[in-house]
Amino acid sequence: MESNPYDSCADVYDAIYSYVQDDIPFYVEEAVESVGPVLELGCGTGRVAIPIAEAGVEVVGLDFSKQMLQVARRKAKQAMPRGESKLTLVHGDMRDFSLDRKFKLVIIPFRGFLSLLTVDDQVKCLETIRRHLEPDGRLIFDIFVPDPQMLAQDEDIAYHLRDVEDGEGGKIVLWHQTRYDHYSQAMSVRVTADVVAPGGDVSRRIYREFDLRYAHRWEMHHLLRTCGYEVLDLFGDFGMSPFEEGSEEMIWVARAAR
Repeated sequence: MESNPYDSCADVYDAIYSYVQDDIPFYVEEAVESVGPVLELGCGTGRVAIPIAEAGVEVVGLDFSKQMLQVARRKAKQAMPRGESKLTLVHGDMRDFSLDRKFKLVIIPFRGFLSLLTVDDQVKCLETIRRHLEPDGRLIFDIFVPDPQMLAQDEDIAYHLRDVEDGEGGKIVLWHQTRYDHYSQAMSVRVTADVVAPGGDVSRRIYREFDLRYAHRWEMHHLLRTCGYEVLDLFGDFGMSPFEEGSEEMIWVARAAR
C-alpha cells in the first residue's frame, strides 16, 4: 500500500465507478441509525462519506491517497457549501492510525478491506479499528464472494468491462485484466480506461493497477473472532438479504466482543 494506485486516476475515479450505487443507501442508513460519529476507511473521493454528511451525520473519512482526498474536498464544498463541518477528511493508513477519539460506526465500503495483502496487515487494521470503536460501536464492511469460475479464468486476457458516460458528452471504455496467485489468494488487477471524446477519438488512456487479497467466508469469520470481534450479521446483498449459497457479496456486521 506504500505506492498508491489511486493517485493517477483520482480525477476520473467517480466516472469510472459511476455504476456502483447500491451500497450508498445502505451505508447512509446504517450511519443515520448509529447517530454517529462515523469513521470511513478508504473514503477515496467521498462517494459514501459525502452522502453520510449530507444526511446530517458527523463522519471522518480516512484515505491513503492525497489526490483522492483533494477530489473529495472539492466535491464536499460543492455539495455542502455551508455544512462541511459534518465531514472531516484525513490522510492516513488504515493499518495504523490514531485519531484520539472513538466512533459509533466504522465502515469500509467497496471492498476496501481487500487492499490489505497479508494476514498481518488485516490483523493490524482490525485491531486498530477496535481501539477506535465505542463500547457498543459496530464495524461494517463488504467484500466479494470468491467465484470458482472467476478464479479459474485464463490469466492476462483483457476483456471489455463496460462503457460509462463521462458527463461531458463522451464516454469511458473500461477494460479489465486479472492475474491470480492462488497460493497467496492474491489478484493483480489492471483496469484500462479509454477516455473517448464526443467525436469518437481516444483523448486519454489510463492504467490503474492494484492488488487485492480475496477472502473466503469462514476465513473472514475466524479472522474477526481472532481479532476480538463478535459477528452480528452477514448479509448477501445491500438489501440485507441473508447470506446464502448463491450470494455474490459478503456484508459483515461486527462489534468488539464483550
